[in-house]
Amino acid sequence: MDGKITTKKFSPVDFTSRRDKLHLFRQRALADAVLVGHTTLKRDNVRLGLPVELQELRIKRGQTRSPLRVIVSNEGKIDDRLKIFQSEISPIVIFSTRRMPKKFQTALREKAILHLCKLRDVDLAEMMHTLRNRYQVWTVACEGGPTLFRSLLEHGLVDQLNLTIAPYMFGGARAPTLTGLSNEFLPASVHCSLIDMRVVGDECFLAYRIKRSRRRSS
Repeated sequence: MDGKITTKKFSPVDFTSRRDKLHLFRQRALADAVLVGHTTLKRDNVRLGLPVELQELRIKRGQTRSPLRVIVSNEGKIDDRLKIFQSEISPIVIFSTRRMPKKFQTALREKAILHLCKLRDVDLAEMMHTLRNRYQVWTVACEGGPTLFRSLLEHGLVDQLNLTIAPYMFGGARAPTLTGLSNEFLPASVHCSLIDMRVVGDECFLAYRIKRSRRRSS
């Protein structure tokens, strides 16, 4: 309730209800690709899959059985033994930089498609263009973490925010919020428009449309 998305120990999110977890799966099932940052992937160690019934719904809608799985990592030190690489439910695409050590490149190329840019950090806008042009991805579901989500916000790459308010308060400066642990404000306020709200049990499910800000010309 106080805006924290996990504890100060960055524990996997297990404090929300089963209903919320099903809500997450449904949002994932609507997307052409599911996007996650390396730190979140390493902490939660998930496959990014879907229940069988949602896979079948995707097939009926003319989609692939499961969304493309996309990982973002600036340094590229991704353990190829993570659960996501033990499952072949859908292709895996990794966006990283030339900072990825050669031994990681060799190991990961056997299990994923690598896109390595020359910049120090992944160019997120270019990543989105690549997903659209090369993989026919029109809808991306970003599942964290907060650092990645904050970067997407800063670059104006978020259209909709799906937010669940759970009946807990963690407090503390070291527990991250939706936009991470940074002490700095976003470069500009992000204005949202509420498009849906449901209260089920003790949880509130919200959906916001992100309003595009008009940049001043210099």
